[in-house]
Amino acid sequence: MIKDFRRLSAQLFFLAPAGAKRNLLARGLVMLLLGPALGLSGCSSTLNDVTASINRSPQPAKLPSDEAGLRRFAEEWGARYDKNPKDKTAAIAYAKALLALKQTSQAMAILQGLAIQYPQDMSVLAAYGKGLASAGQLNQAADVLSRAHTPEKPDWSVVSAQGTIADELGDHVTARRYYDEALKIRPDDPGVLSNLGLSYALSRQLPRAEETLKEAAIQPGADMRVRQNLALVLALEGKFDQAEEWSRRDLSAIDAAANVAQIKMMISESNTWRDIQKNAPKERRIKTIQTAAENG
Repeated sequence: MIKDFRRLSAQLFFLAPAGAKRNLLARGLVMLLLGPALGLSGCSSTLNDVTASINRSPQPAKLPSDEAGLRRFAEEWGARYDKNPKDKTAAIAYAKALLALKQTSQAMAILQGLAIQYPQDMSVLAAYGKGLASAGQLNQAADVLSRAHTPEKPDWSVVSAQGTIADELGDHVTARRYYDEALKIRPDDPGVLSNLGLSYALSRQLPRAEETLKEAAIQPGADMRVRQNLALVLALEGKFDQAEEWSRRDLSAIDAAANVAQIKMMISESNTWRDIQKNAPKERRIKTIQTAAENG
């Protein structure tokens, strides 16, 4: 059982760490889909990025994608926070940087303190709830996020975060209802579409996942993280050439090939993947098997 699904999925889309960490993230989702113990309902510990918009709410500044940039960002906002711990903007930005750097305890202490100071502030509750989800405290996160917006004025990023929590708890049908609601508020958002696509993948509906992730990838705001999610699902379908092509849009040829080779190796050892193929339409199944053989 993969206990780090929430962190893996979230970082795959939201943080997209460089180098070897990408292989680890891909391995996490592959093992969830293809591993021998597929009790997904127990796989909470994201998608910051498998899927979830846990770190996708409006931010005072965009988080850098590299570790060095994150550390500089954390230092700058940390200095502002130290000068005035009641500064909501500084506290939230600093906490999000700390979460991205895996300094979870410190980040949660900041967000919890902020929530105590501003118990009715929905932006604070949204940040706190998403932080709780990032820390794996899913039930508490769900409760806090339910108070972070209202039916009369829903926050699309909170709704999407609620979807990722449902996915992490294994309730993919409910998760997709949340994503659909978020898309009504923010149509064609690539982050929400990516979460929706990965939700289909977790349900082993790989063709639907591919279709949705391709839609996400062509949106103007789509970034590397969306494209790498698509590459991962394509590889899980056995479409290795296409997966590598998408990966090369952001990664070096060597890294792209390594990611796909790793997934291919895991697929070759998986009975679950063969079961998925048995349930696929015959024409697509034959084509996928041929593609896998050609690339084998």
